[in-house]
Amino acid sequence: MKIVLVAAVALIDPEGRVLLAQRPEGKSLAGLWEFPGGKVEPGESPEHALIRELDEELAIKTHSSCLAPLTFATHAYEDFHLLMPLFACRRWSGIPAPQEGQKLAWVRAHDLRNYPMPPADIPLIPILRDWL
Repeated sequence: MKIVLVAAVALIDPEGRVLLAQRPEGKSLAGLWEFPGGKVEPGESPEHALIRELDEELAIKTHSSCLAPLTFATHAYEDFHLLMPLFACRRWSGIPAPQEGQKLAWVRAHDLRNYPMPPADIPLIPILRDWL
């Protein structure tokens, strides 16, 4: 089975809320909420993938030194296996603004379960809740 490496980030604002993005119509798992991020391209580190994805998807800038490894998810989908490191980030420049038609929500850790998420993201919720 093909392994797909995707990097994700828990952007945490000064109030301790986490940013979620809703997958837009036309994409797989449309309508579900997820942590921002995306596929790691060949030759790219997960940190650099996040820096690129945050710029493309949310028009914000951050640096590798602002991305702290937190945990990871592993999940077998029907036609691939997802491996997803999750980083925490509290420092970035700019205001997150959707660039790809997605909706955004700042969510308190104890409310994350109220947002339907892809199966790979769900096990990350208790870790974030305990960490925040």
